[in-house]
Amino acid sequence: MHALTRTARMTGLFYLGVAITGVLGFLIVRPQLFAADDASATLANLVAHESLARAGVALELGMVVTQTFAAVWFYRLFRTVDSFAASGIAAFGLVNAIVGLVSAAMLATAVGVSVDPVGDAAANVQLLYLVSDSMWGVGALFFGLWLVPMGWCVLRSGWMPRVLGWILVGGGAGYVLSAFIRYLAPDAQIVAEALAYPASVGEFWMVGYLLIYGVRRRALNEAPPAVHTPAPVAS
Repeated sequence: MHALTRTARMTGLFYLGVAITGVLGFLIVRPQLFAADDASATLANLVAHESLARAGVALELGMVVTQTFAAVWFYRLFRTVDSFAASGIAAFGLVNAIVGLVSAAMLATAVGVSVDPVGDAAANVQLLYLVSDSMWGVGALFFGLWLVPMGWCVLRSGWMPRVLGWILVGGGAGYVLSAFIRYLAPDAQIVAEALAYPASVGEFWMVGYLLIYGVRRRALNEAPPAVHTPAPVAS
């Protein structure tokens, strides 16, 4: 397998890991534990489903790990196309990982408080979950920002469909805008969610393309040959 294809597929594998851990954590585990309007119910859920709550923490940690590797591998994939944009993907992606790390710490603390109560356990647990939720809310800025240089690299390289590149750029911009709308216009949540849809389409398309194709076949012929450092000559 060509080195470029191998790098692309590894990048797609890590990106898939981000998607899987995110879906399991946010769409399956969190709704079973967090009752947004009832602190007592949230505490009761954590006490009754401690293993599930700990699994939720593990899923967020898994997302941190896969997000970190995805950010680094995207840099490795696109660094020869545009080193500045590739560095942007890596930097913004690592901020996403930090957001996840802080959120995981909040959830882990909530589990600890539910097992060994401190003060008003219900209020404390609820606050920790609310802060975790807000971390992801404001973190949408960087989940959008990292898609913009990613889309730019797709457009510059020609390694993937150009439509994908434009969807990533536009979807990233929409994701950033949705973060502002979420807090400036609380009654316009439907608009905020709609602005994030193109980003989701672009991300899943990117994951699938990287895993199935890697890069376009013609890109393999255009890729620069590996640079070999000559061995030092003994004097």
